[in-house]
Amino acid sequence: MVLSNLLSLILAGLKDVLLAAQVEARSVKTQLEGEVALNGRPRTAISDLSASWELEPVDESREEARGDAIVNQLCYLGATLRDRVRDTLHVGVKRAMAVVCSGFSYDMEVVSHGFVTDISKTDAENEERLYALINDAEVPGERLAKLFEPEVLPPETSSGAGEDGEGRDAD
Repeated sequence: MVLSNLLSLILAGLKDVLLAAQVEARSVKTQLEGEVALNGRPRTAISDLSASWELEPVDESREEARGDAIVNQLCYLGATLRDRVRDTLHVGVKRAMAVVCSGFSYDMEVVSHGFVTDISKTDAENEERLYALINDAEVPGERLAKLFEPEVLPPETSSGAGEDGEGRDAD
C-alpha cells in the first residue's frame, strides 16, 4: 500500500512536470514560428534585391548557409552595391565630361579639377557662385542623368515594394 501511494505521488509529479513541459514547448513553438515569419520577409527582400542587381543569391539549401545567411548576404550586397555605385559615379562623370566636350571648347585638364574659382573673388563669393551654378544645373542635370540611367541602373521591379510604392525611388 505504501508502495502504491508512493507510485501515485511520483506519477502525479511526473504528470505535472510533463504538462508544464508541454506548455513551455507550445510557447517555444509559437516564438519560433514568429521568428521564422520575421526571417521570411528579409530573406525575400534580399533575394529580390539581389536578383534585381543580377547578383547570385545565397544557396540556403546548404547546411552552412542557414546560420548567418542573411548577415552574409547583406554584407555581400552592401559591398557589391558600393562598388557599383562608385562605378556609376565614374560613368556619370565621364559621360558629363564627354557632353561638355561635345559642344564646347574647354581644356579638359582644367575641367577635371572641378569648379574653377575666380581668384579676384573672396571664398564666400566663389562659394555663392558655385551654389548658383549648381542650382542652375539642377534641371538640365536631371535631364542628362535620365539619359544615362539605362546604362547604370538595373531594371525596375515591383517585388519587395509595399502597396504604397515604399522602397522605390521617386521620379
